[in-house]
Formats: sequence, C-alpha cells, structure tokens
Amino acid sequence: MRLNISGLTPFTTIDFPSHLAAVVFLQGCSWRCSYCHNPHLLEVNKEGDDWEMLRRFLESRRGFLDGIVLSGGEPLLQSGLADAIASIKEMGFKVALHTAGANPRRLEQHLPMLDWVGLDIKTSFANYSQITGIEGSGDKARESLALVIESGIDYEVRTTVDPNFFTRNTVLELAEVLAAAGVTHYALQECRAVEGEKIENSSLFDRSLLDQIKAIFPTFILRHSNATQGIYH
Repeated sequence: MRLNISGLTPFTTIDFPSHLAAVVFLQGCSWRCSYCHNPHLLEVNKEGDDWEMLRRFLESRRGFLDGIVLSGGEPLLQSGLADAIASIKEMGFKVALHTAGANPRRLEQHLPMLDWVGLDIKTSFANYSQITGIEGSGDKARESLALVIESGIDYEVRTTVDPNFFTRNTVLELAEVLAAAGVTHYALQECRAVEGEKIENSSLFDRSLLDQIKAIFPTFILRHSNATQGIYH
C-alpha cells in the first residue's frame, strides 16, 4: 500500500473522543480554504511510501494507544487508505477519520471500516465555494453529511468560524440547518489567524448565541480561547 504522510502526533486525548490516540497527517487536499491551518498539506509533495515507517510506530504503541486518527489534508485522497485502515485495525487499534467530505463516494466506501468521523462543515452549503474556491463543493459536503448521519457511526460535525465569512446570524442559521438535518453532536471552533493577520471574532461567541445553539443539539462543544470552553449536554 502507499501513503504520503506529512507528520505524526504521537499522542492526543482530544482528536478521538474517549480514546488515547495518535494523529497521522496525510498529504493532499482538493479544496483551497482561505483559513486553512495546514496549508503545507495541500499538495502531495514527496514521492515514496511512508507506510513502513507508520507500521513500525504502531507496533511500538500496541497496548498504549486505543486508536489512530487519520487526518490531513484530506485523507480520502490517498489511494492506499482502505488497506492502511485494515492493517491498522488488524493491529488492534480503532480508527478515526477527519474529513471535509469533499468526496462522498470515497467516504461511503470507507465508512464501514471506521469507528469515528470528524466532519468539517465549513458554511451554508450555498456559500461553500466562497471558502473552498471550488464550485459544487457545497453539494459534496451536504451528501457527505447525510452519509455520516445515516451510517450510525459515532461522529462530530464541526465548523471553524472565520469572521470574514460569518456573522452572528449566519452562525445560528447554519446550526439550525445542521440540527434539522439530524446532527446531534456539533462543535464550533475558533479560526486560527495565519501569520501576519489578526482575527477578532469574540462577538461571534457571545453567551446568548451559544445558549441558542446549545439548546438545539444534544451535545455541543465550544473550542474558543476567549470564552468558557467545554462540552454542553
């Protein structure tokens, strides 16, 4: 099998809920989101197969880790992903996937192999191309969302809030659309500024707005540096 790996976080307690895990960052993404915090992963920029390196690491972590998170970039672009997942599970690890849902057909093929999915929903589906730079990307994300919900897999839907694209009202409107679609586990995340930029989005996380969003999801998570953080049930 072939994997193009850009990096590895050997231990995390937050990227795969209720599991001790490692995160594998895979190269390549078909979207070009303006606020991407992993721009170095957008292109597949090295040849070769990194699977053997990853396999040796996983063998050394048996008995210490519960699971492995496949992140990116967009992991579903990797041609060897299914074989990698199967091999990881044969070693006794659970597997989580972080995806933007850019390829619903690939997601559908891999869902039965996965234990958890973190799905990025970037904005209202009609406005997706403003963020991704790709026409039709909103339709892909909508289809992927439906696949995840219908699969019955454990998941989190998350939105990174960039004040260049969101207002208080549009944050709430998106949350209402997702709740109506059947999302039960939702997270809002603060947009990280890239070097040389300053982002001011504290007004998008005021208590009144958070209370309204919290009321429509069984589980709601806020990840924001300047507000009360945590999981709300």
